[in-house]
Amino acid sequence: QVQLVESGGGLVQAGGSLRLSCGASGRTFSIYYMGWFRQAPGKEREFAAAINWSGGSTIYADSVKGRFTISRDNAKNTVYLQMNSLKPEDTAVYYCAADLNGSGWYKRDGYDYWGQGTQVTVSS
Repeated sequence: QVQLVESGGGLVQAGGSLRLSCGASGRTFSIYYMGWFRQAPGKEREFAAAINWSGGSTIYADSVKGRFTISRDNAKNTVYLQMNSLKPEDTAVYYCAADLNGSGWYKRDGYDYWGQGTQVTVSS
């Protein structure tokens, strides 16, 4: 079991920045990938960014590439999502997820554990 708790969401104006955090506990030694996904009202949950827990390689959705940065602090069992140049279309509930089998990466269905989500609202 892995427990995930997100924080750092809020309301920001377009062009602003936010940093999301996701703390992991439990079987963190088994984590292969950590990912950030987001879900806007009326839409499916979509991939935003992911990081290899041990090696640190990253992957981003085209919609956030160049604006968002995913990073991790293994000592703190925490993954971050730095979001810059935010746009109103970034408004969504953001979820972090843990993949213990290596089948996730950018694939939502490959992730095993999910946090409760944190709301990000970008005003125009």
